[in-house]
Amino acid sequence: MTRTYWAAVTAVVLALLFAAGAVTVAAGNGNEDGGRGGSPASRTPAEDSADAGFARDMSVHHQQAVEMSFIVRDRTKNEEVRRLAYDIANTQANQRGMMLGWLDLWGLPKVSAGEPMAWMTKPGSDGGHGGHGSHGTHEVRDGSLMPGMATRTDLAKLRAADGRQAEILYLRLMTAHHKGGVTMAQGCADRCEVAVERSLAQGMVDAQESEIALMADLLKARGAAPRP
Repeated sequence: MTRTYWAAVTAVVLALLFAAGAVTVAAGNGNEDGGRGGSPASRTPAEDSADAGFARDMSVHHQQAVEMSFIVRDRTKNEEVRRLAYDIANTQANQRGMMLGWLDLWGLPKVSAGEPMAWMTKPGSDGGHGGHGSHGTHEVRDGSLMPGMATRTDLAKLRAADGRQAEILYLRLMTAHHKGGVTMAQGCADRCEVAVERSLAQGMVDAQESEIALMADLLKARGAAPRP
């Protein structure tokens, strides 16, 4: 069995377990408020809720991280970068499976006809705007649908690169990708109502900030720096 096979199996199992937990929280009996101290989450999230919007948009965001990680794995022999790429691909594939599983169990579409990131303009679930501002505006260009996402041109350059050049380009693209992901995950931590989803989002913030620091060190070791 390949590592890719087991990663896929793990993603499915975790998606089912975490999705079930999310539905249990969302379908509380009115005595639970998800830790917010506000109105109880007595039903599954609405289609235009922050919970659904985050699950949809971050699934797309994660898919590109997985794609870039598999590209660089085949473009370099450096074990340190390949290990980082595998860890990112495995983690984000698993998280994507969880979020898509939630949307399935909530009976909500995985693709929205609305604008990406529209959920980020909604007030935080505590009645405020979270404390990180409104990040709902994003210029969609050349395939970059959300903050930090690489463009089609960026991906073409990564596919054409080799060795150290591919490593530097990947680390720069993934650093920007993670920074955008942190913004989105913090938005869910501020706005989402389902406790297990907020917990996942906060975990993304913590893990991706740690990986941003690691990638800065890897770039420095290669005489490079993140994109300004």
